Amino acid sequence: MELLNKTLNQVMRQLSEKKTNFLGNGPEQWLKKALTKKELGHIRVKYFQKGVLSINVDSSTWLYVLSLKKEDLLAQLKKENPELKSISFRIGEIKESV
Repeated sequence: MELLNKTLNQVMRQLSEKKTNFLGNGPEQWLKKALTKKELGHIRVKYFQKGVLSINVDSSTWLYVLSLKKEDLLAQLKKENPELKSISFRIGEIKESV
């Protein structure tokens, strides 16, 4: 069952990586420009769909910290992709599946 879960996660990640804007930059690249390395170590992009960027955060502490920065982060990311409407933070798994 775990192998199936890892395989599905990998397929979903590959599909989401293909969904990039016309410049070839995906949400991961936008976030690298807007967040520090420390912050990036605590998040993982779940999906970018219909203008909503969903981000998994590894703890409630980082959920709170990033929620405080949400409006500024949204403004920065809209410069990279004007289609972005909102950001959704959720506590979830951020480890890369192998």
